[in-house]
Amino acid sequence: MLSYDNITLESFQTSWLPEHIQAAMLRLDKIHPEVSGNKWFKLKYNIEAARTNNSNGILTYGGAYSNHIAATALACKEAALPCAGIIRGEEHKGQLNHTLQTAADNGMKLVFISREDYRHHKAGNTLYPGYHVVPEGGHNALGARGCEEILSIFPTTNYTHILCAAGTGTTLAGLINSAAPHQQVIGIPVLKGAQSLEKEITDLLHPGNNNRWRLLYEHHGGGYAKKSPALIDFINTVYQETGIPTDFIYTGKLVMAFRDLVQQGCFPANSNVLLVHTGGLQGNLSLPPGVLSF
Repeated sequence: MLSYDNITLESFQTSWLPEHIQAAMLRLDKIHPEVSGNKWFKLKYNIEAARTNNSNGILTYGGAYSNHIAATALACKEAALPCAGIIRGEEHKGQLNHTLQTAADNGMKLVFISREDYRHHKAGNTLYPGYHVVPEGGHNALGARGCEEILSIFPTTNYTHILCAAGTGTTLAGLINSAAPHQQVIGIPVLKGAQSLEKEITDLLHPGNNNRWRLLYEHHGGGYAKKSPALIDFINTVYQETGIPTDFIYTGKLVMAFRDLVQQGCFPANSNVLLVHTGGLQGNLSLPPGVLSF
């Protein structure tokens, strides 16, 4: 089990944040260099279930640049559990990318299937019978249960709003389930056209938690892993002003959305906003050297 000792809660100020709004970043990215951010929280109880049920290992799914794939491989290695990953897309000839090479080096067996087959091939149990299945991105009730612990690492009931980037919605569901009644949870989907996310999240919520959260769909920046010069410049500026590194897939877009909401007057005076850094910094390795200032 990973220690939470490295996680920090850091208040920050920027050139665009007015004095009547306070903000802080929960640095889940510091928990571990590879099982980073929200990944461990989504894997924690899945690994426990695999052990309890004497599973043969863990089987999961993801794309070629999936943080979840890399994190699962190392988490299973440390738990002494075999693991396999069904990878979306045909295997490229030659060297694996950094994410998949890291997963393979940590013992994950990689199975490449076409994107078309991936859409329909969700079982995988025929290839790895007796394995505990973790859906893509760790999206299941056990993943959400682990994410319910995020807000308990530090005292967080003084925050009025909690903001988090959303991919599968698993982390957001855990935050909604554990937030105090007075707190508003806001999710920033990083996928374009992700309206189905609402049901994916609702399916993981405890009864009575449907009225204190919302999704804002217009901050995806063109779609998953899409980037623009404006986003890269913003990420660099955030680092220069706060010392907090972000990535262009998740947390960079989260902070940019926060800035836009502040400038639109969406937060009342004396709001105290908590942003959750969900990790994903390894995704920046796909950028050419020198693009980011950190």
